[in-house]
Amino acid sequence: MLSNDTRIKIENIVKGNVVEGGQDTCTTIRNLLCTSFTSSPTVKKDFESKQLVKKEQAVFLGNYCKETNLWFTKLPIGGTYFAKGGEALVFLDKDGKSVLKLNDAIYYATWLEFFNSLLLHNLFFPNTAYTFLGFYFSEDILYAILKQPYIKSDSVVEIGDVKQHLEFNGFENHIRHDYKHEELGLLLEDMHDENVLVNSETLFFIDTVFYVLPSLNSK
Repeated sequence: MLSNDTRIKIENIVKGNVVEGGQDTCTTIRNLLCTSFTSSPTVKKDFESKQLVKKEQAVFLGNYCKETNLWFTKLPIGGTYFAKGGEALVFLDKDGKSVLKLNDAIYYATWLEFFNSLLLHNLFFPNTAYTFLGFYFSEDILYAILKQPYIKSDSVVEIGDVKQHLEFNGFENHIRHDYKHEELGLLLEDMHDENVLVNSETLFFIDTVFYVLPSLNSK
């Protein structure tokens, strides 16, 4: 179950408020965007109309990261190309313990919504938490460079176990592999067997997509 401190942080993300207490780069960037741009998270609503905002945020983030050593002119990758997902290129780090993901935030209307999702992932699933390393620009595409623990599956995940775990944490199965958390005002999508792994009988959520439900979008 969620601790009171975690619940408060989630509520602040949903309401578009600054998240207190986090010193990591994900939280820093998210709070910076939150205080610099109007916060209006939605679920795939007015997606196209927000593309201008997303471009403005990309320029803003580029300038900020160049001043704070979070801008990469070449990829910090010494490992092997691993896979390509729907929104990310995945590389196995040379130490074999982590993966690096290049994510272009294509599933999100704005970069703020992308970082909201990262923070929500880290709060719900700390055993696969993302570390934001910086940005990389290539062929007119801005990529967030993320580091995450590498999980090797040792058995086939049972979707029923995924459902049970999420329901224990307040989510209800909505449509197929999508879940809603009505109390917190969240939608969690695509919880199928490629995005959740199992090792030593423990579930690891490695690839999540969170959105804020429109009904709680009051800011």
